[in-house]
Formats: sequence, C-alpha cells, structure tokens
Amino acid sequence: MTNAFGRFGAPTLSALLLGLALSLGLLEILPELSHLTDTSTGYDAKRLMLVYSTLPRMATALVAGAALALAGTILQQVLRNPLASPTTLGVSAGANLALVSAMLLFPSLSGLTRDGVALLGSSFAALAIFWISAKHGFSPFALVLSGLVVGLWCGAAAAILVLMNDQYLSGIFIWGAGSLSQQSWAVPFSLAPKVCLLAVLALLATRPLLLAQLGDAGARSLGLPMKWARLFALSVAIALSALVTSAVGVIGFVGLVAPQIARLVGARHMISQLTWSPVIGASLLLLTDQMIKLLSPGDFIPTGAVTALLGGPVLIALLPRLDIAPRALPAPSQSSTGFDPAPTVAVALIVLVLLITAAGVFLGRSPDGSWVWLPIEAWDQILPLRTPRVIAALGCGLVLGATGLILQRLTGNEMASPEILGVSAGATTGVASALLLFSAPGLATQLGFAAAGALMVLVLIFLISARSGFGPNRVLLAGIAIGAMLDAGIGVLAASGDPRGLALIRWMAGSTYFVDNAIAGTALLISAVGLAAALLLCRWLALLNLGPETAGELGLDVRVARAVLFGLAALMTAASTLVVGPLSFIGLMAPHLAQGLGFRQPASQLWASASVGACLLIIADWAGRMIAFPYQIPAGLLSALVGTPVLLMLLRRRV
Repeated sequence: MTNAFGRFGAPTLSALLLGLALSLGLLEILPELSHLTDTSTGYDAKRLMLVYSTLPRMATALVAGAALALAGTILQQVLRNPLASPTTLGVSAGANLALVSAMLLFPSLSGLTRDGVALLGSSFAALAIFWISAKHGFSPFALVLSGLVVGLWCGAAAAILVLMNDQYLSGIFIWGAGSLSQQSWAVPFSLAPKVCLLAVLALLATRPLLLAQLGDAGARSLGLPMKWARLFALSVAIALSALVTSAVGVIGFVGLVAPQIARLVGARHMISQLTWSPVIGASLLLLTDQMIKLLSPGDFIPTGAVTALLGGPVLIALLPRLDIAPRALPAPSQSSTGFDPAPTVAVALIVLVLLITAAGVFLGRSPDGSWVWLPIEAWDQILPLRTPRVIAALGCGLVLGATGLILQRLTGNEMASPEILGVSAGATTGVASALLLFSAPGLATQLGFAAAGALMVLVLIFLISARSGFGPNRVLLAGIAIGAMLDAGIGVLAASGDPRGLALIRWMAGSTYFVDNAIAGTALLISAVGLAAALLLCRWLALLNLGPETAGELGLDVRVARAVLFGLAALMTAASTLVVGPLSFIGLMAPHLAQGLGFRQPASQLWASASVGACLLIIADWAGRMIAFPYQIPAGLLSALVGTPVLLMLLRRRV
C-alpha cells in the first residue's frame, strides 16, 4: 500500500485531491456563476445563496481541514504516536463541551470570548489526558485510551446538556456535530488569520519537532529544553483544534487521516509533512462536504458526523501500527485464587441490595421538596410510578455488573466493559435499525435487534484482535474504535431531522422514565435467567483465565466457551441497553468494587459484581429523580458522569 501511494508523491496526490474537491465544488456553483456577474437581476435568492452560503462554506471547509490536519501532524510528531489527533485525544470534545455549557448560559457568546472558552475546554481535556498518561511515559496506548475516554465523556455530557435545553436543541446539536453551513463570510474571514498565525508558529517549531525524533536525551544533548519545546508545540496544536471547534463544531478524524496519508505518499521530512498534510486535510474535508451535498441536497447531515463515521475504519486499520506491549497486564480482578471474604460480608451485601431497593421505592420528596418516607395512603398513587423504575434499575444493574466481569475475564483486561468495548453502542445501533425498519417495533423486536448489534461488535472485536493474539490493549482499542464509529452513525441519523433520531438520542440518555410493568418484568426476568446462566458457566471463566493451552488440556473447548460467553454477554448487554441506554459505566465499576470487597473466586465475584451493579444503578436512578426535583436527570447519564472519573483514575493507576 505504501509503495502504491508512494508513486504519486505528496505534491501530486495533494494536487489531485484538491483538484477533485474543487471540481465538485465548481460543478455545484457553475450554474449560478451567471447570477454572480449579472447585476441586472439585483440581489435575487440564487445570488445571495451563492455569495453568502455556498462560497463561504467551501472556504470554511478548506481552512478547517487544513487546521485540523496541521494539529494532527504536530500531535503525532511530538507524542510519537501515529494515532494522536484532536479527535482521538479528546481535545475537540473538550472544547465542544465548554462551548455548549457557556452558550447555554450566554447564548450571544461570540468572537474572541467564544474562542477563549473553546481553548479553555481543550486545555482542560488535554491536561486530564496528559496527567493520566504522564505516569506511563506518555505511552501510545495510555494516550489514545485516555483521550478516547475523555472524548466519550465530554461528548455524552454535551449531548445531555443539549437534551435538557430543548429550545436550543436543533441549532446546538447540529453545530456540535460539525456543521459547515454558513450564512456569511464571518467564519472563514475570522478563522483564516488565526490559523495562518498558528501555522507560522508551527513552522518556527520545526527544529524542536525534528529533534523530538531523537528522544529527550538526544534533544538535551543538543541544547534543546525538550519539555518546553513540547509544551509550545502542543499548545499550538490545541489552539488549532479549539479554534476549529469554536467555529464549526467537532470535525472527526481529519487530523488523524491527513498526516497518515501524507506520510504514506512520501512526506517523510518534517517540513514536507507540515506543508502537505494541511493541503490534504483541506482537500479531504472539502471533498467530503461536497459529496454530502450531492447525496443529501437538504443539507441536514453535519459534515463532522460523516467524517467521524468514515474515520472509525481508518483508526482500526492503524491499530496494528501502534506500538503496544504484547504481554497482558496483571489484573487483580481476574484472579481465581485466594479466599473470598467471610459469609457475613456476602450476607451484608444482599441486605444492602434489599435496603437500597426499598429506599428507591419508598424514600423521596414531597411536592413541596421536603424529604419523606412514602405514607401508606399514597401507595396507590405513587408505587405504580416508582416500582417499575426501581425494578428495571435492579434488573439492569444485575445484568451490567455480571456482564462487565465476564468481559473483563474474557479479554484479560480490567478496563473492559460493555460501554468501553463498544458493545452498548452495537446494541444501540441495533435499536436504531429496528426503528428505521419498523414503524412501531415491539419490545421483542427491539431486544432481538439490540442483541444482534451487540453480538456483531463482539465478533468484529474478535476478528480484529485475533491477529494480535487477543492482546488486552488491542482488544480495548478495537472496541473503542468500533464504538466511536457506531456512535457517529447514530449522530448522523439524529442530525438528519428524522424524528426517530431525536427519540433515539433521548433514549440514549439512559432514563427509566417510560418504563412500565411489562418492561420492568422483562428486565428482571432476563437478569435472573442471564445471571443463572453466567453462574453455571463460571467454571469456564476460571479455566479460560489459565490460558487457552491449559484450558484445552483440561478438556475445555476454548472456541465454544468463548463463543457462548460472548453471546451471553451480548444478550445481557442488549437487554440492559434497552432500558438504561448505552452509557452507564456500571459494567466497569461493579467488578472493581466487588474485587475491593475481597471477592476472588469467579462464582462469588460474579454475583457480588451483579449485586454491586444493582445497588449503583438503583442509586443513580433515585438520585436522578431527587437531585433536581421536580426535574429528572437520566440514570444512565448520572452513572456515566460518575463512572468516567473512576475509569480515568483506574487508567492512571494501572495502564
């Protein structure tokens, strides 16, 4: 592939891409050029559309694409990581979250203040990522994993803020997904000078970027304070990302793909990379935008969502090039040796589940906001509303806790969970497919499609990771890449204007608000059956933990065992996702808390993890109903907001 691309050379391929993009743009504006030169028609609609919408949009695509590609080149060079980009490191998502938060408070936010807010959000996201990965020497795996997790959390939080403020929903959501639509020349005229200034600063940093290839020791021997040089270059890249996000929202993966293409076609030296990567990035973004306009004339689909959808496969293709240690990291939660805690701890955990369930049903707030224990005379009115939600949270918490433990043991990675591996995103994609294919899909249909989507993701992860011997780190990154791609596809659907997309986004927040007795009963039944099946298969989990060779010698068919356990995890994830949405992190937190209580054996750790998951989700649902009373915060959102910092702390300690 490299040789094939290398024949073109960076200048030739850049010219071809740019020429193709401009040709498509010319085809669009050619019929309208007569209106641009003919003043006799006055300011008719076609002329106004051409001058103040079409041409500014093309200019914005060129400037934004060049800026993101330049930022990606700097990040990849400084961090010596082929997967580094504004998207994979979460800095664009951090800017987006800061802007959404500020715009909800100050709707008229604009100009330098808007850019400053975006820069502040990007900086905080970058600091969080570097704080996590610094302990591990800024390893590629630590940087990418922490960046993708930070981006996932920022994106989810921004989407929820929009959903809780419906009056701004359409504008902010479409903008946040990366819309290049323009109504004047204000954005390109404002963005271009800033990008040019930062590009000059990037060229001034060429020597430090070149010396960065020698490593810190080599750079210091030549008199370069590498720490400050790296900080300067990273600041330029973060500023470029923040400015683009402030202007047009999050544009996914252009900063990842363009530098890779530049290197593939022969741009080996730093000057050539800084020169041709922005040209390729500008061409790619303009080309993508023109193709979207040809395929979707209504202009409902944000370009950023499509670039993210296309970038997922590129990220997966680049995973084999990432330098990741092949050995599996020891995970205490996987240990099958040692003693479980005293029976009193197990009994106390069961009692705790019962007490939290009872509190979720009977403890609440009265209409005046005071805390009350539900009086008997109000049972007939309140219990039919509260009980199904608590039962559904109980069942889904049991399922997510058990599924998280199964996936952590199967992948050999204690960071694995349905949310991180993209299994929940697969279930969400299945539900979206059901909504598109059927006018009113029933519960059984949604469950079947969700299970198929979750299983599809697990199969893809299995196939992608097989070449690397199922290394835990590659399994994790493959799952995150697939999840990002599926989430982008759902974002395209939601931003298309289809009312089913809006319903899907609301459901993704993870609220139990619409749960009725049928859904609650189904969730509890599936949790009971799934947990019983998982307990029966605990011996397989224990044997698989010994390694495939040892497990095979002990009479276990490893392929069948993995297939059955993955299938069970997919079905359980699908059932829980239907109720609490795809993003809760219960499956991540529960196994670690169960292990912290002292449970080591597979069977005891499984039911303990399930019990802890039930407690966490019931508490999240109860807190979501009470914190902002009488308004409600979705349980999935609340648990995700708490779960992501827990995940980041675990990453800092163990990656």
